[in-house]
Amino acid sequence: MVMKQVGIAALKSHLSEHLRAVQRGESISVLDRRTPIAEIVPVRGRELLSIRYPAPDAPPLNRVPLPKFPKLNLDILDLLLEERQDYR
Repeated sequence: MVMKQVGIAALKSHLSEHLRAVQRGESISVLDRRTPIAEIVPVRGRELLSIRYPAPDAPPLNRVPLPKFPKLNLDILDLLLEERQDYR
């Protein structure tokens, strides 16, 4: 099956129509001046997600103790700047 290709402007002006096509199982490749930049694909495996409720005898969440954070000699600002340098 060939993936449908749509430019950004066409996607914006007919978004609902394209999302209905994706909901039906089609995949769409989004193009920016003939260059593929993204894919919109149907959600798969939705049945794998389930909500688990706490056991009846479990304490309320605001009473659950949080783990102690380790004491580290790190400067958060230095870590943030280092991470941002990787993207430049």
